[in-house]
Amino acid sequence: MPKPRKTLISLEATPYYHCISRCVRRAFLCGEDAFSGKSFEHRREWIQARLFELADIFAIDLCGYAILSNHVHLVLFVDQEVAADWESLEVVERWHQLFSGSLLSQRFIAGDSLSIAERQALDEQIARWRARLMKISWFMRCLNEPIA
Repeated sequence: MPKPRKTLISLEATPYYHCISRCVRRAFLCGEDAFSGKSFEHRREWIQARLFELADIFAIDLCGYAILSNHVHLVLFVDQEVAADWESLEVVERWHQLFSGSLLSQRFIAGDSLSIAERQALDEQIARWRARLMKISWFMRCLNEPIA
Protein backbone atom coordinates (compact mmCIF):
# COMPACT_ATOMS: atom_id res chain seq x y z
CA MET A 1 0.00 0.00 0.00
CA PRO A 2 1.37 3.45 -0.89
CA LYS A 3 2.38 5.77 1.92
CA PRO A 4 1.55 9.48 2.05
CA ARG A 5 4.37 11.75 0.88
CA LYS A 6 4.60 13.47 4.27
CA THR A 7 5.75 10.19 5.84
CA LEU A 8 8.39 9.67 3.15
CA ILE A 9 9.92 13.14 3.03
CA SER A 10 12.58 14.29 5.46
CA LEU A 11 14.15 17.60 4.45
CA GLU A 12 16.77 17.08 7.16
CA ALA A 13 17.96 13.97 5.28
CA THR A 14 17.91 15.47 1.77
CA PRO A 15 16.18 18.32 -0.07
CA TYR A 16 16.12 16.31 -3.36
CA TYR A 17 13.21 14.02 -4.25
CA HIS A 18 12.14 11.89 -7.19
CA CYS A 19 8.34 11.98 -7.58
CA ILE A 20 6.10 10.05 -9.93
CA SER A 21 2.49 10.81 -10.77
CA ARG A 22 0.60 8.14 -12.69
CA CYS A 23 -2.75 8.05 -14.47
CA VAL A 24 -5.37 5.64 -13.20
CA ARG A 25 -6.61 2.62 -15.16
CA ARG A 26 -3.77 2.89 -17.68
CA ALA A 27 -5.38 6.02 -19.13
CA PHE A 28 -3.30 8.05 -21.54
CA LEU A 29 -1.80 11.30 -20.41
CA CYS A 30 0.20 12.01 -23.58
CA GLY A 31 0.88 10.27 -26.84
CA GLU A 32 -1.48 8.29 -29.03
CA ASP A 33 -3.97 5.86 -27.56
CA ALA A 34 -3.68 2.65 -29.60
CA PHE A 35 -7.19 1.55 -28.58
CA SER A 36 -9.11 4.68 -29.58
CA GLY A 37 -6.59 6.13 -32.03
CA LYS A 38 -6.84 9.54 -30.36
CA SER A 39 -3.76 11.68 -29.90
CA PHE A 40 -3.21 13.35 -26.55
CA GLU A 41 0.20 14.78 -27.44
CA HIS A 42 -0.99 18.38 -26.91
CA ARG A 43 -1.20 17.69 -23.17
CA ARG A 44 2.58 17.39 -22.94
CA GLU A 45 2.91 21.16 -23.49
CA TRP A 46 0.21 21.85 -20.87
CA ILE A 47 2.07 19.80 -18.28
CA GLN A 48 5.44 21.34 -19.11
CA ALA A 49 4.04 24.88 -18.90
CA ARG A 50 2.36 24.09 -15.57
CA LEU A 51 5.61 22.63 -14.18
CA PHE A 52 7.56 25.78 -15.03
CA GLU A 53 4.81 28.00 -13.63
CA LEU A 54 4.75 26.10 -10.32
CA ALA A 55 8.55 26.13 -10.06
CA ASP A 56 8.40 29.95 -10.24
CA ILE A 57 5.78 30.13 -7.49
CA PHE A 58 6.91 27.45 -5.02
CA ALA A 59 10.18 27.24 -3.11
CA ILE A 60 10.75 24.05 -5.08
CA ASP A 61 13.18 23.87 -7.98
CA LEU A 62 12.54 21.57 -10.91
CA CYS A 63 15.84 19.75 -11.43
CA GLY A 64 14.58 17.37 -14.09
CA TYR A 65 11.41 15.87 -15.51
CA ALA A 66 10.10 13.33 -17.98
CA ILE A 67 6.54 13.40 -19.29
CA LEU A 68 5.63 9.92 -20.52
CA SER A 69 2.44 8.48 -21.99
CA ASN A 70 0.71 7.71 -18.68
CA HIS A 71 2.93 9.20 -15.97
CA VAL A 72 5.33 11.99 -15.07
CA HIS A 73 8.73 11.74 -13.36
CA LEU A 74 10.03 14.78 -11.47
CA VAL A 75 13.27 15.48 -9.64
CA LEU A 76 12.57 18.28 -7.17
CA PHE A 77 14.74 20.35 -4.81
CA VAL A 78 12.99 21.92 -1.80
CA ASP A 79 14.70 25.25 -1.05
CA GLN A 80 13.75 26.08 2.54
CA GLU A 81 16.19 28.99 2.74
CA VAL A 82 14.53 30.84 -0.13
CA ALA A 83 11.08 30.48 1.43
CA ALA A 84 12.37 31.62 4.81
CA ASP A 85 13.66 34.85 3.20
CA TRP A 86 10.33 35.76 1.58
CA GLU A 87 8.62 38.83 3.03
CA SER A 88 4.97 38.46 4.04
CA LEU A 89 3.82 40.34 0.94
CA GLU A 90 5.74 37.98 -1.35
CA VAL A 91 4.20 34.91 0.30
CA VAL A 92 0.71 36.34 -0.18
CA GLU A 93 1.41 37.31 -3.81
CA ARG A 94 2.74 33.82 -4.57
CA TRP A 95 -0.27 32.20 -2.89
CA HIS A 96 -2.64 34.43 -4.85
CA GLN A 97 -1.12 33.15 -8.09
CA LEU A 98 -2.54 29.73 -7.15
CA PHE A 99 -5.61 30.47 -5.03
CA SER A 100 -7.86 33.44 -4.27
CA GLY A 101 -6.58 33.67 -0.70
CA SER A 102 -8.75 35.11 2.04
CA LEU A 103 -10.56 38.38 2.58
CA LEU A 104 -7.73 39.46 4.89
CA SER A 105 -5.02 38.66 2.35
CA GLN A 106 -6.93 40.46 -0.39
CA ARG A 107 -7.26 43.53 1.83
CA PHE A 108 -3.53 43.28 2.68
CA ILE A 109 -2.60 43.23 -1.02
CA ALA A 110 -4.89 46.20 -1.66
CA GLY A 111 -3.03 48.17 1.01
CA ASP A 112 -5.98 48.45 3.43
CA SER A 113 -5.14 48.91 7.10
CA LEU A 114 -5.74 45.88 9.32
CA SER A 115 -6.48 45.81 13.02
CA ILE A 116 -4.06 44.06 15.36
CA ALA A 117 -6.31 40.98 15.56
CA GLU A 118 -6.70 40.88 11.77
CA ARG A 119 -2.93 41.20 11.30
CA GLN A 120 -2.33 38.34 13.76
CA ALA A 121 -4.83 36.16 11.89
CA LEU A 122 -3.18 37.07 8.59
CA ASP A 123 0.28 36.28 9.99
CA GLU A 124 -0.97 32.79 10.92
CA GLN A 125 -2.29 32.32 7.38
CA ILE A 126 0.99 33.54 5.90
CA ALA A 127 2.97 31.07 8.03
CA ARG A 128 0.69 28.25 6.85
CA TRP A 129 0.99 29.35 3.20
CA ARG A 130 4.78 29.68 3.45
CA ALA A 131 4.96 26.08 4.72
CA ARG A 132 2.67 24.87 1.93
CA LEU A 133 4.80 26.63 -0.69
CA MET A 134 7.67 24.35 0.42
CA LYS A 135 5.68 21.10 0.41
CA ILE A 136 6.00 18.61 -2.41
CA SER A 137 2.47 17.34 -1.76
CA TRP A 138 1.04 20.83 -2.46
CA PHE A 139 3.27 21.16 -5.53
CA MET A 140 1.98 17.84 -6.90
CA ARG A 141 -1.60 18.77 -6.01
CA CYS A 142 -1.31 22.03 -7.95
CA LEU A 143 0.22 20.15 -10.88
CA ASN A 144 -2.34 17.35 -11.04
CA GLU A 145 -5.65 19.09 -10.28
CA PRO A 146 -5.89 21.24 -13.43
CA ILE A 147 -4.74 18.35 -15.61
CA ALA A 148 -7.26 15.92 -14.13
